[in-house]
Amino acid sequence: MASEMLDYVSTLCLHAAKRANFGKKNWEGMVIPYLCELPILAEDDSGEEVATKIAHSYLKQMQDLLDDDESDNSDDDVRDLCNIKFNLAFGGKILLHDTKLRLKRGHRYGLVGRNGCGKTTLMTAINNGKLEDWPTHLTTFYVDSGSNVDNDFENKHVMDFLGGNGKAKEARELMESLQFSETMMAGKIGDLSGGWQMKVRICAAVLKNADILLLDEPTNHLDKSTVEWLTKYLKSLTETTVVTVSHDTNFMENICSDIIHYEKRENWFHNKLVNYKGAMSAFVEKQPQAKHYFELATSELFFKFPQPGRLEGIKTSTQRFLELERVDFRYPGTDKNQLTSVNLTMTLSSRVAVVGANGAGKTTLIKMLVGDTQPSNLGACKFFRHHNLRIAYVAQHSFHHVEQHYEQSPCDYIAWRFKDAYDREKFLSEGYRISEEEQKIADDWNLEGIWSRHMKAGKLEYEIKKRHVKEKNNKFYGRDELLEMGLEMHVKQADERIAAVEAGLDLRPITTSEIQKHLNDFGLEKEFGTYGKVKGLSGGQKVKLVLAAAMWNCPHLIVLDEPTNYLDREALGAFSKALQEFGGAVLMISHNKEFYSSVCNQQWVVADGTVNTIGTEQERAMKAVSVKKTYEKEVTVDAAVENAGGNANVDGDKYKDASTNFWGKALSKKEERNFGKAKKKGDVEAMRKILAVPMGKLMPGYEELGDGKAAKK
Repeated sequence: MASEMLDYVSTLCLHAAKRANFGKKNWEGMVIPYLCELPILAEDDSGEEVATKIAHSYLKQMQDLLDDDESDNSDDDVRDLCNIKFNLAFGGKILLHDTKLRLKRGHRYGLVGRNGCGKTTLMTAINNGKLEDWPTHLTTFYVDSGSNVDNDFENKHVMDFLGGNGKAKEARELMESLQFSETMMAGKIGDLSGGWQMKVRICAAVLKNADILLLDEPTNHLDKSTVEWLTKYLKSLTETTVVTVSHDTNFMENICSDIIHYEKRENWFHNKLVNYKGAMSAFVEKQPQAKHYFELATSELFFKFPQPGRLEGIKTSTQRFLELERVDFRYPGTDKNQLTSVNLTMTLSSRVAVVGANGAGKTTLIKMLVGDTQPSNLGACKFFRHHNLRIAYVAQHSFHHVEQHYEQSPCDYIAWRFKDAYDREKFLSEGYRISEEEQKIADDWNLEGIWSRHMKAGKLEYEIKKRHVKEKNNKFYGRDELLEMGLEMHVKQADERIAAVEAGLDLRPITTSEIQKHLNDFGLEKEFGTYGKVKGLSGGQKVKLVLAAAMWNCPHLIVLDEPTNYLDREALGAFSKALQEFGGAVLMISHNKEFYSSVCNQQWVVADGTVNTIGTEQERAMKAVSVKKTYEKEVTVDAAVENAGGNANVDGDKYKDASTNFWGKALSKKEERNFGKAKKKGDVEAMRKILAVPMGKLMPGYEELGDGKAAKK
């Protein structure tokens, strides 16, 4: 009887501990009544007092088990900065519950956990002093990763931001040691590249001299020499405690004296923080499942990238789709070239890493390649980019775009971006947006639109539809002729629309289920993709969203500007494997040699205004297929309702080719145009009528009524 009673009490204690229920009165009420019934205590006048002591002992043992299991809090001779227990939640989600945080002066802690576990949220709470029982006398400084748009920061002048409180001389000396030019120091922070902006943040941290320095991805965008300087500086600190989040394993290995790990133990309900003494390698020895921190290939996470469709005229993976000869680039208003005499080529086999120091011109180069800018000596150089080339471009500051949709879900953002079967965000960008001056030229010429394009005698010609002119009288104009007229952006937008149709985007349903399926391939689960909001995503999750959105068009070329900055090690491994399997070309800027070496066999070294090539591409098997076939499938009734707002279904195989109707009769040119317009609008009924599809064929189990509507048979 006694042993059964003790077993029952132990079970009660275990369940209470799993739910982090450690209230002393709760434990006394739960345990003491049972213990007092034990014969040895029931017959003793002090039985209740003994039972109370046993209850408190149980409580302490369970707390110790939960708080200190596998943790290493040695060095008791070192002063504690804090030793607290707290809860942490974000957006209604419990991130940490009744967990312990102990920080010692002069230690350098690495904060480790998967994307979305709450690392940045914890550091923000520390910086704002929002944790329970946080010592209010401590000073902190937070170096933000730059994953959130901060216009207040970018609009400030560099010297005003760093030189306040009488520290102008000290700030100048520090910046000069980090190679800031006079122009940089006199300008706005927002005018600097990502690497230089991070240097500004780090300079501010050095000048602050706080008790606790909080670093969120501090090596983002930094070149090798600056990372080495930062490592040396942090290791020199003896009175300042450092807490760092970084996916740069070598950096963490070099600076960390301790690791704080987010853990969810088996049979427990909440994440806890567990301390490990030593650097990253010592932590991995104790937690072998974390070996992906040192070996990208060991990641168990998988990304799946869409394979590119065919590229007109490209028969092999070594045939050039991009070629530059003697290309110069100079920013308007300057008297010196940023890049001079650039000679480069790319094919579907290309795997290229663009490397060089901060400010060398790496981002300038790829912006020209993707079409955001043009060579300054256009006409005197060769600049060929295939007219049907689809590019997925993830820019260094891509978060600026998604954060304009803060209150929307990731699915809503992608639906907004591609609902018209082309990339609306690209059309709104500076490189594709039609200016008022160009629109006036188009209006004066009565241009209604560019409808199609064909190749004639080796040159591109565009079908021009003018207002108040019948379709049969449309005329074709050469590309050069339209550009000379000043219609450059109209031509670029027409090329993008045609390339989108080639990718099958006009057939791909913009439904929540289809978009979420796509997000799943990039590791963004339904919890975040469908039911979450953009504002609730971590930096790593935003990268996944930006990647997924950029690759909705099934690109031939993926261009990445510092893509690894916010991805955890598992995601980085998955990203590397997906790029290796991708059937198109890859071009990336990255300071993470471990990552780009796993993908790229070529380097473009940018230095002193020139670009030199190291390595040779290796021929790859052609994986390009007709992407349209992927979406030539039956669209369900639910998808039709969601996409078109109606209640009809469409058999994609019956309307994918609008040159003939259901009965094989050729459509007139006008019917083809009307069909295209109806399909773009999602007008299922209009499409059905043009193709003369019987309702019984369109919707099995239904029959057509006299008024064109449908009813169940």
